Amino acid sequence: MGSVRAVLIDIDGVLTVSWQPLPGTVEALREIREAGLGVALVTNTTSRTRASIARTLADAGFPVSADDVLTAPAVTAAHLAEHWPGARCVLLNSGDIAEDLAGVDLVDDREDGEDDPAPDVVVVGGAGPEFGYEALNRAFGHLQRGARLVAMHRNLYWRTDQGLQLDTGAFLAGLEKAARVEAEITGKPQAAFFEAALAHVGVGAHEALMVGDDIESDVLAAQRAGVMGVLVKTGKYLPQTHRSADGTPDHVIDSFADLPALLGELRGSAEQ
Repeated sequence: MGSVRAVLIDIDGVLTVSWQPLPGTVEALREIREAGLGVALVTNTTSRTRASIARTLADAGFPVSADDVLTAPAVTAAHLAEHWPGARCVLLNSGDIAEDLAGVDLVDDREDGEDDPAPDVVVVGGAGPEFGYEALNRAFGHLQRGARLVAMHRNLYWRTDQGLQLDTGAFLAGLEKAARVEAEITGKPQAAFFEAALAHVGVGAHEALMVGDDIESDVLAAQRAGVMGVLVKTGKYLPQTHRSADGTPDHVIDSFADLPALLGELRGSAEQ
């Protein structure tokens, strides 16, 4: 399909909402697979492991395996291993993602005694009920005492079957301002995340296309990394956010179900 050899795809809001397939998305992904394109599911989802995500999607009919999934937690583990090897890390997250944080020394700061060493890093994942006052205040205390702040993303909200819900970015901004620190972000929109996805599928930036519902973190961030960006009008998409964005997507489509047709148009243009 033209010069596009691989497709990078956000999951939540693009393929599914609350893990239920959006109309036509299963069939569209099958068509893309059958065309021989590489596929990487690149997600800031922090509530599930790669294996759990793959099982859920496969049960819904999507032709995917765990090898196709690249998550913010997995990238975070690599970041910590490279920049903070051996660090004692406190994790503030909704959901069990320990499997994707293999090699990270996770400590429970609720059980630390007075003689226990202080955590070196506060790692912030996805928001949920765990982001209560006590947990946030403990994180604030660690940061005041010199701990580093690493966050998997800055997403302000995401869409569920109950509507838009607050996400990590709403709490992260408060921690940063109160503790006077700046978080190291590991997931989208960081260029390193897209570079990892491109390496995963074995193509160059000019040979890939990124599909997302977040114009800033998915689409424009991918374009800054040299990847063609496609915005879908599903999930967290809002017209006002689209209008006020810092840039313009390469392409805008109504749904991921329309992606095969767009790829066909791109192939036709490349062959002319």
